[in-house]
Amino acid sequence: MALMRPASDVVDGRFLLYAFLAPFFQGVIRARTIHGSTVDRIPLLNFPTFPIRVPRLKQQRAIAHILGTLDDKIELNRRTNRTLEEIARALFTSWFVAFDPVRAKAAGRQPAGMDAATAALFPTELEASELGLVPKGWRVEGLDTIARYVNGLAMQKYPPDGHDSLPVIKIAQLRRGDTEGADRASASLDQDYIVNDGDVLFSWSGTLDVVLWCGGTGALNQHLFKITSIHTPKWFYYLWTCHHLEDFQAVAKEKATTMGHIQRRHLSGAKALVPDRPLLDAMSETMAPLVDHIIANRIQARTLATLRDALLPRLLSGEMRVPEGERLVAQEAI
Repeated sequence: MALMRPASDVVDGRFLLYAFLAPFFQGVIRARTIHGSTVDRIPLLNFPTFPIRVPRLKQQRAIAHILGTLDDKIELNRRTNRTLEEIARALFTSWFVAFDPVRAKAAGRQPAGMDAATAALFPTELEASELGLVPKGWRVEGLDTIARYVNGLAMQKYPPDGHDSLPVIKIAQLRRGDTEGADRASASLDQDYIVNDGDVLFSWSGTLDVVLWCGGTGALNQHLFKITSIHTPKWFYYLWTCHHLEDFQAVAKEKATTMGHIQRRHLSGAKALVPDRPLLDAMSETMAPLVDHIIANRIQARTLATLRDALLPRLLSGEMRVPEGERLVAQEAI
């Protein structure tokens, strides 16, 4: 690892970072890399001789500002989403684990942070169930009852057929959140196996995870579930699956002779509490906008990153002038 301090009267520090990330300099690095038998390396003593495109300092700062505005908005979206996710999980825990509104009403108190109309829909007492004490009247159902868990296909059996193709979403793509460099598959698949932005995906083997997919349209590979429902809202089956994720991971770890996984019976054994429809609809008025906002922020972040990566080489090479770049950024980063 090397520490570089740019001469502030010659080069802007943030511009230098973007210059290093640009295709021109990345090509220089690849050309100067020494390929060893175990690891590749770059002789640090030679690094100062690597050519780099450096315009005038004023232009450097303008370019860095344009690209930095996009990165700042992407980071703001990420921070906002962390907060939204924390709020959604906290509400879920309060309603479905701690039963705070029910306990408050049983004690003669108004549930905190809730309008009177919604509070009136919560039961006033708990009753015994297979899960212990739960809100009276709420049903206990398996995850595979509240939603469909559609297992993906072995996409190598569905190669591109000369028409439009789709990137294959595997566990690696799920973890990265994009399909860059992914294998391709035929686009002539049943809709069950086509993934779109906003779909809930669950990797049931290897590294188990549940995500709101926002990496673009793709083909659902095996070892992934796409979770859908026409009866229950997305936030509901997403958060209930997240709620059981730690238990699923423990099951997979116990079975991990090669690649740990869960089976469909584990979905049946993982229980969810289902309130009656009026209360579920009232809950959705709070929860659905949180999840929708998370999805919208992630899609915007992807769009901004694509714009940044497209502008980067064009601005550095002089193909695009700074004012044009500023106009494009002003249209997107709002």
